Amino acid sequence: MRIYLQTLGCKVNQYETQAMERILLERGHELAPEPAGCDVCVVNTCAVTAESGRKSRQAVRRLRGLCPDAVIAVCGCYSQISPEDAAALGADLVAGSGGRAAFLDALERTAADRAPQVLVDNALRRRTFEVLPAGNLAGRTRAMLKIQDGCSNFCAYCIIPYARGPVRSLPLEDAAAEAERLGAAGYREIVVTGIEIASYGRDLPGKPTLADAVCAVADAAPGVRIRLGSLEPRVVTEDFCRRLSALPTLCPHFHLSLQSGCDATLERMRRRYDTARFYESVSLLRARFPNCGLTADLIVGFPGETEAEFEATLAFLRRCAFSAMHIFPYSRRPGTPADKMPDQRTAAEKHDRARRAAAAAAECGAAFLRAQIGKTLSVLFEQEADGVSRGHAGNYCEVCTPGTGLRNTVRRVRITGTDGALLTGVPEDEEGAC
Repeated sequence: MRIYLQTLGCKVNQYETQAMERILLERGHELAPEPAGCDVCVVNTCAVTAESGRKSRQAVRRLRGLCPDAVIAVCGCYSQISPEDAAALGADLVAGSGGRAAFLDALERTAADRAPQVLVDNALRRRTFEVLPAGNLAGRTRAMLKIQDGCSNFCAYCIIPYARGPVRSLPLEDAAAEAERLGAAGYREIVVTGIEIASYGRDLPGKPTLADAVCAVADAAPGVRIRLGSLEPRVVTEDFCRRLSALPTLCPHFHLSLQSGCDATLERMRRRYDTARFYESVSLLRARFPNCGLTADLIVGFPGETEAEFEATLAFLRRCAFSAMHIFPYSRRPGTPADKMPDQRTAAEKHDRARRAAAAAAECGAAFLRAQIGKTLSVLFEQEADGVSRGHAGNYCEVCTPGTGLRNTVRRVRITGTDGALLTGVPEDEEGAC
């Protein structure tokens, strides 16, 4: 069969789509870059916000219109939460956020007999981690390695615990074996990812920690850069930083889930830390990883957020001086406690606060870029065009330099200036690490 796959949402969804692509190829199917002329179209959906759900529905409708004779299959978090709605959009096969191999079995059956199926389990009853093949098909530069699934935090605004179920972890020996395979295949960087990787190991015998997993992955793939996915701030302790700072291939870039810089708002969000604990994490990381990149997520316009609370958030993000931020206006998600909270902010208020937060974040980001001038950074080059090579430093700054032939190499680059959101520089002769 000729199959087109479209992915919405997070790195875990991207990882799982890549795994499905590999399995489909092993089964003898053909992958298509566009939906036209395909026998099957698959949408791996997202439900993290109401806007994500809207985009998921839009994608299914679009594919049904473009490919009226194709089998339309839907999986992921949106169809896990709203299977009836997904089926009503015209999907022939509706599955949820788990059991990717079983989903592909059902996909082949549906394509053969054209009998519609809805196969969605109760995510809250899941107890096992589904091992899927890692590595993308587009190149050997960067690979994601999913070591964890599920979340048990139940933050007030978030539907993901209901869509993904409780914490499940990939055993250490399996994580190490997969990292070794990726290193042998020629990947230069492994991104350790999951739904909530700070919870890694809570379900495993002996309760290994995220630090244990990162060390196992790094040891199994010497010479391959290791980059971490999003971190819950409380996982960042002195011991965590001490152990990881001893790893020569760990990228000094840490993405922390902030969400708000106001304690009252964090409490309404049901986050399990306050700004003092968050700033402790920032300080620990900067002490052990000088010049590290610190990035964060921020939600503005949460129910009940006053102007004074928002101003406190602005002051806090300036204090943290993040190198970059992802900023989201709060999006109501039916089925979450926050959806029923009083004092919902207007769309105009949320977008105004997002604009102001983005401006403050841009100031911090520009200052971080300027501070890189004169430094030498190790850069993994990923793209080249028009005589220029581009890639990411260990601290996740994007760097461009004149010349070609650098793709999929790690080189030390002396930073000479900035160009908007980019750093510019000159590569040195020797290869770099992180």
